[in-house]
Amino acid sequence: MCKMTKKAWVISFIGLILGASIGYFYRPPALFIGQLPLDVVITRGGTLKGLDQIYLEIAKTSFNYLVIGGIAGAILGAIVGIKTTKNISNKTS
Repeated sequence: MCKMTKKAWVISFIGLILGASIGYFYRPPALFIGQLPLDVVITRGGTLKGLDQIYLEIAKTSFNYLVIGGIAGAILGAIVGIKTTKNISNKTS
């Protein structure tokens, strides 16, 4: 079993941020206005009022892209972090 060192956790966190950013940039566009702003995406459309509520499903989907990207980035970052710290510890042993 591999142990997560501090360096591996940092790399995993960087992967989370990068993955969430990629998920945010690849979110689906809304009809007539393009991609929704970050405050609408983060609240899953909770701040939408009146006619803007037609974008509620796109806001939820955009939030899901952000979360899935963050999770995938964190997992990949953890794998890279574990592998790199394992390689470093093997070289020093």
